[in-house]
Amino acid sequence: MPEGPEIRKAADRVAKAVKAKPISEVFFAFEQLKPYETELTGREICEVETRGKAMLIHFDNDLSIYSHNQLYGVWMVRSAYDYPNTKRQLRLAIHTAKKSALLYSASDIEVLTPGHIPLHPFLSKLGPDILSTTPDRVLAQLQAPKHHRRQFTGLFLDQHFLAGVGNYLRSEILFVARLHPRLRPVDCDEAALTVLADSAIAVPYQSYRYNGITNDLDLANQLKAQGQKRGQYRHWVFNREGKPCRICQTPIVKDFASSRRFYYCPVCQPLP
Repeated sequence: MPEGPEIRKAADRVAKAVKAKPISEVFFAFEQLKPYETELTGREICEVETRGKAMLIHFDNDLSIYSHNQLYGVWMVRSAYDYPNTKRQLRLAIHTAKKSALLYSASDIEVLTPGHIPLHPFLSKLGPDILSTTPDRVLAQLQAPKHHRRQFTGLFLDQHFLAGVGNYLRSEILFVARLHPRLRPVDCDEAALTVLADSAIAVPYQSYRYNGITNDLDLANQLKAQGQKRGQYRHWVFNREGKPCRICQTPIVKDFASSRRFYYCPVCQPLP
């Protein structure tokens, strides 16, 4: 599932292609949304924003398209009406004279008014967005009574805690903070939680800025120059089961919580 940085990158591409340009056609695959095609055609998009893993495309007539890619959704930006050769199902298309923004495979798409957005069952319950919040806000979340006795394994996947974190960011944030995934905020002193709050901002931002790379950037460039593929140099620990820790050479461990995998270094992230 794409996480916050990937959705923000997709939003950037969509905005670059279709924002502030006359919309020549809008297509919805779902019958209940068909009436909105004529309402949005001929309008302009004034903003494309993300909230965690959700995207909101705001039109100049106060209507907004909400979408959540979930597990299989993917945005593609192409030349106008240049559809790719794919077996995916087209769910949403926004066309201008020169570009088309195409959403495939996603099933969670709605059209919302300004009054509906704050009441939306997903959006209304989101925690701070990892790409637009502050370390102080994250620290406050970690210390909040409703969160501070929950294991990091579950806490960092809860979009009510922080919006936009998924499997790979969870493992990478905790490694950078040098905290074991089975710990809870209440098990950590304020200094450790402060480092974790900083990591929860820095790691997703680096991922957004550098195409999903959460590893040390200099090391990633060195490994790339040596001929390693992106999947080999991209992360500190995620998807690196049995491979040596980049800091201490200890084999990385893969474990599961609620059927979701996570990775850590048992030496760099000791469990007291």
